[in-house]
Amino acid sequence: MSLIVNPSSIYKNPLLVQEKKGRPAPKGGSDTLSVKENGADKGSEESSSDAASADSKSGAKSDISAVPSNASKPVSDDSGCDLYQGSWFYDSLGPLYTNNTCPVLTQMQNCQGNGRPDKEYENWRWKPSQCDLPRFDAKKFLELMRGKTIAFIGDSVARNQMESMLCLLWQVEAPKNRGNKKMQRYFFSSTSTTVVRIWSSWLVHQTPESIDFAPKGVVKLHLDAPDEQFMEFIPNFDVIVLSSGHWFAKQSVYVLNNEIVGGQLWWPDRSRPMKVNNVEAFGISVETILTSIATHPNFTGLAILRTYSPDHYEGGAWNTGGSCTGKEKPLAPGKLVENGFTETMHKKQITGFDRAIKKATNKSKLKLMDITESFGYRHDGHPGPYRSLDPNKLTKRGPDGKPPPQDCLHWCMPGPVDIWNELVLEIIRRDFEANQNSST
Repeated sequence: MSLIVNPSSIYKNPLLVQEKKGRPAPKGGSDTLSVKENGADKGSEESSSDAASADSKSGAKSDISAVPSNASKPVSDDSGCDLYQGSWFYDSLGPLYTNNTCPVLTQMQNCQGNGRPDKEYENWRWKPSQCDLPRFDAKKFLELMRGKTIAFIGDSVARNQMESMLCLLWQVEAPKNRGNKKMQRYFFSSTSTTVVRIWSSWLVHQTPESIDFAPKGVVKLHLDAPDEQFMEFIPNFDVIVLSSGHWFAKQSVYVLNNEIVGGQLWWPDRSRPMKVNNVEAFGISVETILTSIATHPNFTGLAILRTYSPDHYEGGAWNTGGSCTGKEKPLAPGKLVENGFTETMHKKQITGFDRAIKKATNKSKLKLMDITESFGYRHDGHPGPYRSLDPNKLTKRGPDGKPPPQDCLHWCMPGPVDIWNELVLEIIRRDFEANQNSST
């Protein structure tokens, strides 16, 4: 079986730097982990950026209104309206916050603060074809989540989304920080709402110990076991937003039933066939974690799977001259450039989701937030070279024509990532209202 490798992952990405465990909690105090005191706690351990993924890109899709051929169409809770088929439109009202009104914005995503000269990327919003997607309403969100906890679990793109949520909510109320070494945790006292983030790079169990011919030190991913670092807190959450994928470009060993079945950037014995490559490992991991949630005896909440977030490295990978510099508007309808790796990862994710739904045994609900194709149009929404405050950073191509180092994976804030939380709010609203209607 051939190994499917994202070309951008062949070399170590300098953006992939792990945060140290037990970092001090931001101002606002911290407390020990509590169970269902309107939520759960956690500090964080994560990379400030994930492995940036890019692939050879060719061809163009006909129109964004078309259903992706590699995915089952998500069924909308509102009859006749699919949230994920539509188009981007320019909203003159602009964003709901700025880089100056959100104190938790990570500097690498603070594009305006880092000197990005254009701002139009902040104003484009998503419009489903058959219904409206309301602007994010922080007060409405907090009221819907009264006495409840929402947890963002995953990699640094999950952190990107969680910080967007905090920035949106911060405009109506400054939360209390109750995080600790295990999770970030923000408490909104007006409605006893808690927003949590837990770092989990692959969402499955990982160990460093040697197994068979895999030496100590190389990460072993147990694809058939969920990451216990967050599974122990699952009963405390009412809404979970899951995201993963980009870390499957990193070096790791794949384990099923305690047997080595494959690896990424690691396979010492070329004479021994590899059963599972990185894309297949990703699909297995999605099925594992969603099945674990859908069969957990003490989880009755809503789990949202946010699909694979596309990158936009053009002309190469992150380490071979890939660039998103100078992109100021979304791609026009019908101009979406295909990315084979992204589409394959998305397909595996959909398959894992569909299989997990069939295994559900508890009263929880699984929802798919299928953003992959629509956000493929947002090549304008990344930091690019504007990743730091460094006044001497390179932002233009050098004399040799090579672009400067840049981030074309994560999203500027404010920016397209805020739309993800408009979708989260709409999914929650539909689900909660459906529950109310069924109980009356």
